[in-house]
Amino acid sequence: MEFVHLLLRYLHLLGFAAVFGGWLVSLLSKKFDFNAAMLYGIATQLATGIVLYGIVAADGDANHAKLGVKFLLALMLGVMIAIPVWKKRAKVAAGHFYATGALIAVTAGVAVFWT
Repeated sequence: MEFVHLLLRYLHLLGFAAVFGGWLVSLLSKKFDFNAAMLYGIATQLATGIVLYGIVAADGDANHAKLGVKFLLALMLGVMIAIPVWKKRAKVAAGHFYATGALIAVTAGVAVFWT
């Protein structure tokens, strides 16, 4: 079971890397668009996060407030990323783009600093 937990955590981190990396590439190229890497990354994070929550809750060590906030933030990111990708928008508004980047940073901050 420990291997499954570590594998899910690894996949969760890869999902974060895809979301942040896709956003950073778009920022540096000044395209202000969302790409498939971001969409698949946030989907991976949501799926693995839910399973990880189930494993941690079964052990009785879950911080339900923190995990609830993380789920809400990830769900908001999923909506912010998925809708422009599904509608095939070539570009999103600058405010939407920067708000998504800020929400990515806040989500990572909650994961790291909230113990």
